[in-house]
Amino acid sequence: MAEVSLKGIKKSYGRVDVIKGVDIHINEGEFVVFVGPSGCGKSTLLRVIAGLEDVTEGTLEIGGRVVNELQPRERGVAMVFQSYAIFPHMTVRENIAFGLTIAGASKQEKQQKVAEAARILQMEHLLDRRPSQLSGGQRQRVAIGRAITRKPAVFLFDEPLSNLDAALRMDMRMEIGRLRRQLGTTMIYVTHDQVEAMTLADRIVVLKDGQVMQIGAPMELYHEPANRFVAGFLGAPSMNFLNVDVLDLDGEAATVGNQSLEPITVATKRRPFRKGGKAILGIRPQYLRAMQAGKGMLHGAVAHAERLGSETVVDLTLRDDRELIAAFNEDKIFQPGDVLELAFDPALAHLFPEEERSAIVAP
Repeated sequence: MAEVSLKGIKKSYGRVDVIKGVDIHINEGEFVVFVGPSGCGKSTLLRVIAGLEDVTEGTLEIGGRVVNELQPRERGVAMVFQSYAIFPHMTVRENIAFGLTIAGASKQEKQQKVAEAARILQMEHLLDRRPSQLSGGQRQRVAIGRAITRKPAVFLFDEPLSNLDAALRMDMRMEIGRLRRQLGTTMIYVTHDQVEAMTLADRIVVLKDGQVMQIGAPMELYHEPANRFVAGFLGAPSMNFLNVDVLDLDGEAATVGNQSLEPITVATKRRPFRKGGKAILGIRPQYLRAMQAGKGMLHGAVAHAERLGSETVVDLTLRDDRELIAAFNEDKIFQPGDVLELAFDPALAHLFPEEERSAIVAP
């Protein structure tokens, strides 16, 4: 196991800045997930740590030593790729042992380490098969097995589940979680899938345009997003954002409302607002409740409803023609045109400045 520290890391390709000064400290044995939309720089950052990309500026430390100038094989890391990167003409046993073969390991060492990796991944019965005889999840386990045999100080995962179908992704998430508990090794995992991030991570690093938007535990980011980007990125369905008027300010509370929303008081959480100005109110769909007539804070007409078994997601049109998504934790029937009155606990809402700078929050 090893700590990983990124200090002022920048990566540029010519005049294009892809990583714009990132500071992250990853503790020994920690599972950290880099998450963000396509093009945010998360895979580039992982490749910088692996040594597959040079650092343009800044210092990268693994296990307390600066590794900026070290080759990938000298860094004590092992990387698992999205594309599996296993050889079709080799058996599972040969694929898992490939790195050891290249390193000149003895036959006995290879047998021992392959057997150990196969036991950990519960794939002893697959060792003599070829990749064409394996499922996508089994092929990914072969790639992970090859990484395990190297006994790295840090595991790096680059969107390893994105080629799998939904059911296999869930199985492999559980597999990786189990692997982490068994090995206790420092792991850095890149994904665009927030479900993977929320279920696997000790801490999540949210990236946008090559910058860190926020770092924290999954539920910390979910309940206390530092900015509108993080609030909208984490959570499914995405958080609703309503344009509101700031009617009054009192200490760290603001009274807000609009044409569709009756005045409510919410915490400002020390964000800057001006009485008479504009703001953005964030409400998670799961926090909206259907109310009896005359008791709602919001009124909307049903445009579309999706019954998902344990949950019903409803797309509504408000009085000012804006869209609102509600997610009810039950199987309910709604018809297009039905008018709903909705309420929510103001303590669960978030208020953001109308023009929010991309503040970097990395505690």
